[in-house]
Amino acid sequence: MHDVLNRLGLQSLNSGVCSSSWISNPSGGEIVSYNPATSEPLASVMTASRADYDRVIEQATSVFRSWRNIPAPARGEVIRQLGIALREKKDDLGLLVTLEAGKVLSEGRGEVQEMIDMCDFAVGLSRQLHGLTIATERSQHRMFEQWHPLGAIGIITAFNFPVAVWAWNAALAAVCGDTMIWKPSPVTPLTAIAVQHIVNEVFTRNGFPGICQLCLSDGPCVGEWMAADPRLPLISATGSCKMGRSVGETVARRLGRSLLELGGNNGIILTESADLDLALRAVCFAAVGTTGQRCTTQRRLFLHTSIADRFIERLIRAYRSMKIGNPWESGVLLGPLINSAAVDRMLAAVQTATDSGGEVLYGGRRIERPGHFVEPTIIRARSEMPIVHEETFAPILYVMTYRSLDEAIEQHNSVSQGLSSSIFTDRLTESERFLSASGSDCGIANVNIGTSGAEIGGAFGGEKETGGGREAGSDAWKAYMRRQTCTINGGGTLPLAQGVEFDLPEA
Repeated sequence: MHDVLNRLGLQSLNSGVCSSSWISNPSGGEIVSYNPATSEPLASVMTASRADYDRVIEQATSVFRSWRNIPAPARGEVIRQLGIALREKKDDLGLLVTLEAGKVLSEGRGEVQEMIDMCDFAVGLSRQLHGLTIATERSQHRMFEQWHPLGAIGIITAFNFPVAVWAWNAALAAVCGDTMIWKPSPVTPLTAIAVQHIVNEVFTRNGFPGICQLCLSDGPCVGEWMAADPRLPLISATGSCKMGRSVGETVARRLGRSLLELGGNNGIILTESADLDLALRAVCFAAVGTTGQRCTTQRRLFLHTSIADRFIERLIRAYRSMKIGNPWESGVLLGPLINSAAVDRMLAAVQTATDSGGEVLYGGRRIERPGHFVEPTIIRARSEMPIVHEETFAPILYVMTYRSLDEAIEQHNSVSQGLSSSIFTDRLTESERFLSASGSDCGIANVNIGTSGAEIGGAFGGEKETGGGREAGSDAWKAYMRRQTCTINGGGTLPLAQGVEFDLPEA
């Protein structure tokens, strides 16, 4: 473990606050990062005081004034180099994600690959920040749209994707001409510091120090400062619905912009024509991957009555076969929850479900060993049970049955979150029904794949209490820029739109 920290430049961890360079002896509190698989401390870091925070913000707003004038393809070149640097550190960064966040090793490496993919995407985007030419009703006029950088933006990320979600935002924001301040989860500070070291080296080498900055805190204070700060025109926040409400309300009061990626309560519908072999692997990864700690984790399964019993039997056998253990070990599919509080929340949810009439078909217990391990859990439930409508960040899968597809879609859409959804069917009519305006009400709707594992090329995000934000691909870049509509009069007269006449009398 110490070798990994050394190779990532983490020999000395006295600071988690970076403006154009690391702030020596920041005056915030100290936080300790723990390995969730062993409960052993990895390292401690210092965090930001209000004075440290203001120094970071002032640096970001100052650097923005020059960065916004750098041509977008030149900004893209710096991000290209960042992608190369991340490739060189992929294995070490992936292992650090595993050690600090508890993800199995393939998921830790996959998260770093997602950062690399975002850099590649952003490089191409740096030559495609297109505006529109718009038809105008006025002779000898030209009307068009163009896009300008917003300014210094705030990025708040959660522990479950400690680096990838930062890259969703940062790679796009950088090529758009923004600077940024990153407030990572206090549970996963080391991965953030390791990435910041790489960023510092790349941007400084290119003559642009201070474009990406880091500001750790030992609680919500830095996030609260960011949300209320008029110097930050956009706050991109990933976390719980409760956190998102607080951030959204605070940002709205100052008429700023917020990009919210919040909770999910994701469902998969298996129809009577579903390929059960395909569905079994998809359900297992969606429900158990990252130990149920993804916003896209499958939490609800709707089975047609004709296939319910045999699929549940196969699902239980699959759960029994999963290897649980240290996430860096070969063959392990299920690592730990992030901390003891997460274990307590899971056990409380299981108890609530059984008190409401649910039946535990598999799992439901803490595993007595070092670290924060639990059994993956399957509960036979009813859609109207209140606990089914809540997001518990743990590997709990509620299984329900239905008779008609309309009934399944109604149950699926009955929760307040709206992130990811899937249907397994071999019938075109059923897939089209699910994807129609009266089908899934989620921001992501899949056919014959699970709810987790979205590619970066598509815009990621959800509806309802998931927050409505979109990050990563497609035209998500527009969130980081301001639109400007421009009209140029190339003639010698001044016609007015809509036929309005305004003729001054002759003097």
